[in-house]
Amino acid sequence: MTIFSASDISKSIHDKMLFENVSFGMEDTDRVGIIGRNGAGKTTFLRVIAGVDNPDTGIVAFNKEARFEYLEQLPHFEQHITVLEAAMSGKPQLAAALSRHEDLCAKPSLTTNEEEELHKINHLIDEKHGWNLDSEAKSILSRLGMELFDADVMNLSGGQRKRVALARALLSEPDLLILDEPTNHLDAGSVQWLQDYLQQAQKGLLLVTHDRYFLDAVCNRIIELDRNKLFNYPGNFERYLERKEAMIDAEEAAAEHLRNKLRQELAWLQRGAKARRTKQQSRIDWIAKMQAEPPPPEEKNIKIELGNVFLGGRIIDAYNIGKKIGDRILFENFTYSAAPGDKIGIIGPNGTGKSTLLNTLAGLIQPDSGSVKLGETVKIGYFKQEITDLAPRQTVIGALREIAEYIDVGVGRERFITAKELLDRFLFPSRQQNSLIETLSGGERRRLALLRVLMANPNVLMLDEPTNDFDIATLGALEEHLSHFKGVLLIVSHDRSFLDKTVDFVYAFEENGIIKQYPGNYSAYLEKIEQKKENAKQSKITALIKEEISKKENPKKSGLSFKEQKEYDESEKKIESLEQEKKRISDLMTKTDSSDYKKIMELSEQLATIEQNIDTATERWLELEERK
Repeated sequence: MTIFSASDISKSIHDKMLFENVSFGMEDTDRVGIIGRNGAGKTTFLRVIAGVDNPDTGIVAFNKEARFEYLEQLPHFEQHITVLEAAMSGKPQLAAALSRHEDLCAKPSLTTNEEEELHKINHLIDEKHGWNLDSEAKSILSRLGMELFDADVMNLSGGQRKRVALARALLSEPDLLILDEPTNHLDAGSVQWLQDYLQQAQKGLLLVTHDRYFLDAVCNRIIELDRNKLFNYPGNFERYLERKEAMIDAEEAAAEHLRNKLRQELAWLQRGAKARRTKQQSRIDWIAKMQAEPPPPEEKNIKIELGNVFLGGRIIDAYNIGKKIGDRILFENFTYSAAPGDKIGIIGPNGTGKSTLLNTLAGLIQPDSGSVKLGETVKIGYFKQEITDLAPRQTVIGALREIAEYIDVGVGRERFITAKELLDRFLFPSRQQNSLIETLSGGERRRLALLRVLMANPNVLMLDEPTNDFDIATLGALEEHLSHFKGVLLIVSHDRSFLDKTVDFVYAFEENGIIKQYPGNYSAYLEKIEQKKENAKQSKITALIKEEISKKENPKKSGLSFKEQKEYDESEKKIESLEQEKKRISDLMTKTDSSDYKKIMELSEQLATIEQNIDTATERWLELEERK
């Protein structure tokens, strides 16, 4: 089924053309990832497809039978509702029916019209299998690291709102999911769950993300937005990289061939009028056209070449530090002594205290126990999740000159780099450097904020979720810089590929405030965790085998204690009694007047409880039987 088609659409913002006369469409089996540099127009393209923004030219036509759900990069809610209600609103008709059902059942008596309404609502919920909607919503929210089910969505942080909106989109089960940076604000475990979910879901997918592992796993087509056009690459992200490299090689070869051809033709023209008369006029016209056409745009990459400030003997000494929020322990008895060249990734579920640990090590907050001491030569560069120090009405170059007019990189002939030169290296062209910050895209603002941190030339870098909203080119440049960084690097990130390329040690937040150290990058950490699970599984199997051998060697010896043997003897009678009670309630429901909804609801709840008790008792009997 064709979900939508976009024909000759164009869009410009602040006189900047983002895309021009592009056409694009999707089938229900398409899983499309959109990539491109920050400011290329990826988010705007999604907004135009979703109908939030209108194109300047062209049209987007959706199949009337297709439903889509759009997850914005910065979602907002317009009314005071709970987190659970917001997630359940992904199925508005069903959520409204359940709410009305609850209201009607709470009334002491019903009118005839209300009884008819309740009957229709029951039929609707049965038809849509909706009695467990709240459980489904809670399950998805929990998987996304959001368990504040009763919290008011208007009081949530931006990251929490993003997770609630994502849960709402997934619960709606549309034909097409349009997702703008869905992995932002998710921890690594939640990203993995979302990746698995989307791989199994039978629906169309159109997304923008910087997570390269995620792109590679869930997409079967990559669309690159570049130079105001869309370029289509069938296959996942790995296949895109292969084809992109081949395309660049082909373009370079074609350009070199054209240059040689042009040199030959120019030499011919310069030989004089006699030679020209032997050539066709069309050939002369072709030469003129080649000379007039601008050269193809050069594929520019960000260069990050900053110096390294001296680090003394003491850098960061944290001894037995601990921190709590109320009665909840974030971390305790954590000791760390930094050394030059440390490259450490800090991982763990949302809310465990990763950002708090960075703030404590940076000396911004005091630990509840233990001590943190910073060396005299330490110069910390702290790139935070929330960008709060950029004034919208300030110019791009003004924001950089606020930090320094130039930076001393300490090497080479071009030892001093000015603010303008550094902006050039970070792909802020001259025409954009005097633009106001409010005209930048979200990714461009974060790139500028990162540049402000790096321009201060720190020798200790603390990066809190640095990959959010960065394009792949910026991530590649940052990874390259960090690979040569000689100072201390501490990164909090959920981006698995970024951690794989930048760190050689992982600090993982585990249960009860314990921070455990694992040598190697993120993939090495995962391998160790999987090995732990496999070892635990093998230990359990070994224990069971030994138990079976022991039973055979001692056949008369029971595997049950006296108390367990007594429980086993009574369990069959207990299950039989519960089965009889189940039959009694079922018979009673059959005999109850169908208009007596309150009685039917009461009996249904009793029956559900009895069935749960039967399942529990049966599982326990099977466990005892196996051990016996």
